Amino acid sequence: MKQPENAEAATSFSFDDTPLARELADLSARRRALETTTVELTGRTRVLTVSNQKGGVGKTTTTVNIAASLAAVGARVLVVDLDPQGNASTALGVPHTADTPSVYDVLIDEFPLADIIQTSPESPNLLCAPSTIHLAGAEIELVSQVAREHRLRTALDDYLERLDERLDFVLIDCPPSLGLLTINAFTAAHELLIPIQCEYYALEGLSQLLGTVRMIQKHLNPRLYLSTILLTMYDARTRLAQQVADEVRQHFPKEVLQTVIPRSVRVSEAPSFGQTVIAYDGQSAGAIAYREAAVEIIAHDTAHQNEGGS
Repeated sequence: MKQPENAEAATSFSFDDTPLARELADLSARRRALETTTVELTGRTRVLTVSNQKGGVGKTTTTVNIAASLAAVGARVLVVDLDPQGNASTALGVPHTADTPSVYDVLIDEFPLADIIQTSPESPNLLCAPSTIHLAGAEIELVSQVAREHRLRTALDDYLERLDERLDFVLIDCPPSLGLLTINAFTAAHELLIPIQCEYYALEGLSQLLGTVRMIQKHLNPRLYLSTILLTMYDARTRLAQQVADEVRQHFPKEVLQTVIPRSVRVSEAPSFGQTVIAYDGQSAGAIAYREAAVEIIAHDTAHQNEGGS
């Protein structure tokens, strides 16, 4: 019986030639690279606020997974949950029921920050100042407060001064708005980290956010600067994702991390178990990407200092 002309090609087919195999091989190589990567912390406390008034871009997901990744390489990290929804507190496994001392008590009743901070069960290096539902009313209550824009900064500065063991990072998770809570975060921070979704309208509203940052720099916090942009929810199968990534890199060549965060079921599942994806499935594609982004963030600071940044 005569064999089909493509029989030789069919028999020579190898699983190694498939896109899935190449993807798995790439992921394994990236895992091995992370295992051998060493990081050098600067010896000072970096305060970053994670903000984008556009909802659904991965602010909280980015905050908690970058924090967990930093803690995993030996950094001491505090996450300040400034979003009334309290999703960061949930993802870090920290109780935040209505009667839990929270950021609300710090902003409105001037509680010391040390009195509300809890340690995440994921790591002794990972701390959290939780949010509760009471924070939803803080926007209105802050209006009548003295020094309303500086409340978080005052509390954070006092906390950091009294610490026996220095923190390496403070990450502030903001609500999806440009209200007084976000302004408090901008005033307290040194750096701004903006997650941008790799989809249409990704840059919409970014000019408004950067306009607010310029006003904060001029009137409230001249030390604040945009240090990092992280591309999230990247789908390599679509041309649109690549176009958005290229456009953002064109506008912000120094600020955009090389690492992109892919769409990942594991990343979405982790918070329902009260965990970050680093603890939930640290070998998954999403976890690897966040770990790579954390290493880049550490390296970015060294580069900024070498360029004479503040």
